[in-house]
Amino acid sequence: MNEEQFMQSLKEQGIELSEKQVQQFHLYFETLVEWNEKMNLTAITDQPSVYLKHFYDSISAAFYINFNDIESLCDVGAGAGFPSIPIKICFPHLKVTIVDSLNKRIQFLHHLSDVLELENMQFVHSRAEDFGQMAQYREKFDLVTARAVARLSVLSELCAPLVKNDGIFVAMKAASGEEELTDAKKAIQVLGTKLMDQYKFSLPIENSERTIYVFKKIKSTPKKYPRKAGMPNKSPIH
Repeated sequence: MNEEQFMQSLKEQGIELSEKQVQQFHLYFETLVEWNEKMNLTAITDQPSVYLKHFYDSISAAFYINFNDIESLCDVGAGAGFPSIPIKICFPHLKVTIVDSLNKRIQFLHHLSDVLELENMQFVHSRAEDFGQMAQYREKFDLVTARAVARLSVLSELCAPLVKNDGIFVAMKAASGEEELTDAKKAIQVLGTKLMDQYKFSLPIENSERTIYVFKKIKSTPKKYPRKAGMPNKSPIH
């Protein structure tokens, strides 16, 4: 997917990029490749693949969710900034908080944010399990998202505690989503969320399958979740 195709594909979905936004994506790509030589941020570094598999894929959540109605967004384990930074470029009004357990990645995101001149960005170096227990972040966000971080049963324990009541948790998954959803039924319920919508689509050009799950927060998450670092992964809620 070249830059032109990227702009056109977004336009077809109702997202028109300004010159400044097109330039921000270009700078994002260049900064990602430059820093990737010093530290491992992504295995995908050729321009057409970055535009398709990172940028377009990240923004795909906005084809189904109206981000104009969202004020605060938290991205758990964003790595090189996906999906939150491509979404932020398209919707500059968003207040974005990114949490990641690796300080090097946080340094990259700080730098990237400066290069792209993004405002209302916050970067927190923390394990997601610890972050979810901090009073200033717990149940404070309109939307919490994560992309390819962990299985849904684990992911929901990391994300649901951060969502305010009536807010949403958005899980972006590849083809294995259906099986993960079955596996996560108990966790979803225990954590105070319920499945509101699911959207299946294929990435253009390569046609790989994607599923986006939207969970609504219907009641407060019990205080004990998320459990201590490593626990959600070792013994997911069943």
